[in-house]
Amino acid sequence: MEREPMRIREGYLVKKGSMFNTWKPMWVVLLEDGIEFYKRKADNSPKGMIPLKGSSIHSPCQDFGKRMFVFKLTVAKQQDHFFQAAYLEERDAWVRDIKKAIHCLDGGQRFARKSTRKSIRLPETINLSALYLSMKDPEKGIKELKLEKDKRVFNHCFTGTCVIDWLVSSGSVRNRKEGLLLASSLLSEGYLQPAGDTSKAAAEGLSDTPFLDLSDAYYYFPDSGFFCEGYSSDDDVVLKEEFRGTIVKQGCLLKQGHRRKNWKVRKFVLRDDPAYLHYYDPAGGEEPLGAIHLRGCVVTAVEDMPDTKKYDADNILFEIITANEIHYYLQAASSTERTEWIKAIQSVSRTGK
Repeated sequence: MEREPMRIREGYLVKKGSMFNTWKPMWVVLLEDGIEFYKRKADNSPKGMIPLKGSSIHSPCQDFGKRMFVFKLTVAKQQDHFFQAAYLEERDAWVRDIKKAIHCLDGGQRFARKSTRKSIRLPETINLSALYLSMKDPEKGIKELKLEKDKRVFNHCFTGTCVIDWLVSSGSVRNRKEGLLLASSLLSEGYLQPAGDTSKAAAEGLSDTPFLDLSDAYYYFPDSGFFCEGYSSDDDVVLKEEFRGTIVKQGCLLKQGHRRKNWKVRKFVLRDDPAYLHYYDPAGGEEPLGAIHLRGCVVTAVEDMPDTKKYDADNILFEIITANEIHYYLQAASSTERTEWIKAIQSVSRTGK
């Protein structure tokens, strides 16, 4: 029986149309022998498939000056395909895996990630469900803390280092290498959840191991009451009780109007239940002026937009394309802030309700 190709990586990217200069969000799946792309994640059949054998990848791609983090895949028939990622690390992760898939395919090898499983074998008697209950024991388990990082407060969570320390001290594993393997298993089975960009990036395959034995990698129990509160540098704090769900990030951005194409300062509040980015009059007012539905959206950095008035010289823009292909353009105060917003919105679009 023929083996199905491994799904190496998947996620939303913006893809350029093959005939017209249109860019649309696509759910992209990297297989061992090709790339499939779907209009939506839930679709059963792909819109197209790009074979990898004999292909080459080019990054960074400067063919489209106004679009950032673009990479180009040239197939054996010399046809070019262009994809845009949300930020630098995401683009580099896609390029790295595609390069490796092409190399393995051309060399007749199986694709395999680096693993910590070399010469490590966990005892057969380990029961993840029972271990999870022990980890949650109020007295002898892992202590849930309130941690702060990158202008965000993480409630009811703990560090990756704390998890490994507990596994070793409780006798569940013999050393930290075994602890890393066991923690990765707990993560993959849903007994642990990543909190924050560092742990989420590792869980998505951007690190050698899905779980990180680090003091700045945060995790939480899925039924612990975890929530994250964001605050802005200008003390524009909004109380969590004013909203449903968890506030992931908040602050002021410039938003382009859909009709007049003019720019206005708006206060934005990003929350995960429901997955909306609400915007308000920064001068005050409890009722939002509007909302952008983020479930299944794609968000990317852009350098410029045609047929629009520039607000100022900085032009640090990013674009949100919703699931029903409505385009919103926003401007941050700095490139660092833009990346923070992109990562936060991307996280909510994947996990929010």
